[in-house]
Amino acid sequence: MTNVDLAYASATELLKLFKARKASPVELLKAQIARSGKLNKEINCLADCYFDEALVKAKAAEQLYAKRGFKPRALEGIPLLVKDAQRVKGKRTTHGSLIFASNIDDHSDPQIERLEKAGAIIFGRTTTPEFCLSGVTHSRIWGITRNPWNLDYGPGGSSGGSGAALAAGFTTLATGTDIGGSIRIPASACGVVGFKPPHGRNPDGPPGNFDRFNHCGPMTRTIADAALMQNTTSGPHPLDHDSLRNRVRLPVKAESIRGMKIAYSLDFGYVEVDPEVRRNTLAALAVFRGLGAEVNEVDLGWTPQVDLDCFHWYNAMHFGRQTIWHREKNARLMTAYALKTADAVERNTGINDVHKAWERIHTMYQTLGPILAAHDVLICPTNNLAAVKADHDPWDQAFTVNGKKADAEYGWIMTAQFNMLHNCPVLAVPSGHTKHGIPTGIQIVGRTWDDARVFRAGLAYEKALGGWYTAKEKRPVLNN
Repeated sequence: MTNVDLAYASATELLKLFKARKASPVELLKAQIARSGKLNKEINCLADCYFDEALVKAKAAEQLYAKRGFKPRALEGIPLLVKDAQRVKGKRTTHGSLIFASNIDDHSDPQIERLEKAGAIIFGRTTTPEFCLSGVTHSRIWGITRNPWNLDYGPGGSSGGSGAALAAGFTTLATGTDIGGSIRIPASACGVVGFKPPHGRNPDGPPGNFDRFNHCGPMTRTIADAALMQNTTSGPHPLDHDSLRNRVRLPVKAESIRGMKIAYSLDFGYVEVDPEVRRNTLAALAVFRGLGAEVNEVDLGWTPQVDLDCFHWYNAMHFGRQTIWHREKNARLMTAYALKTADAVERNTGINDVHKAWERIHTMYQTLGPILAAHDVLICPTNNLAAVKADHDPWDQAFTVNGKKADAEYGWIMTAQFNMLHNCPVLAVPSGHTKHGIPTGIQIVGRTWDDARVFRAGLAYEKALGGWYTAKEKRPVLNN
């Protein structure tokens, strides 16, 4: 196995190699550090790094595997990058902002705590836009992050650094947070796997743990690795009042989905979908048909007024308000898009009524709920445009999709709807590439709390395709 193959190997494969002493945690981590040293200058997806102390931990893990009868923890010796918006004890978390350039956390968020306790080795942080505000990943503190598949384009956001690092082979596992698609958008744009669990499935830290639209979850290159991370992090936490008491054990091996009923919508009835995204989504659906699933197109009956208006309201009422608070004392340190967000939030205070958003969410579920009751999962594109340029302005008033004017922030994604429908698990997986080499993706949406069924569908699809990143020709040309 070459160093490149080792860097791209899955956690499930690596754990077997470690046990058989055919690879070591030190060898793996050195291979990924070497790759990032060679390629990150162009991609720019890493924030703070802790290579030296991580190598000490990798050496300790290597010594444990050498002991006769040693029983490793679930993630013993596996490298992990953490989004620079999640707390890591004793480390800086900047949230992509110069305002927090000196912020050192005194504790880890529950998801990070559990991954470390399972043996994962945190060796760095991944870039994010300021305050995780956007589906693009560029900030004044970290600069522009680029897509390993095509450096002219961005990796999506806000967990864009995690998506890019996985696609580039810089890490085996990564974390993300998802408030409007921030795990799934970069998973699609970078051609990796991302999972938005139901809210509360993974315990989280404040204030995100109380935000029903917010979810923390895994980002990986295989679905089995995402399941491995979920099986490690889910379950109640004594410091998170919103964490769910029951746990779901997710499958890690593909099984037959013959007879599974799959609903699909290409555009929710109103979204402008790029022709290449549409083509690749239909090709993915054909794979499911080939596996014996019953695939039916459905009409969700949604409109922009029902869902996207609702998300804008939410942003004005909750998540976006932080920009106003920070602007009061630190406007000189903030990005232009964060300052524009603050202005927009102030203008929208007239609709500052949470009950309006709740009513719209309820309306959306009146059509989705019965569809999911009659089907096992719903499939739709993740991003209706594969990706935007790396320096994309989320406030660009001239932005278009298919030649038609679109919202520069939300007009190229189809993810926020399932943050509003926060109890539905959503697995994002690759569906193909565009003529520019950029990956596209689909979302597999499950019934409320039915995480395992979503993974069952995804695992069968992945197996039928032979996986992703499993050979040189399946990886970004830049990195071969």
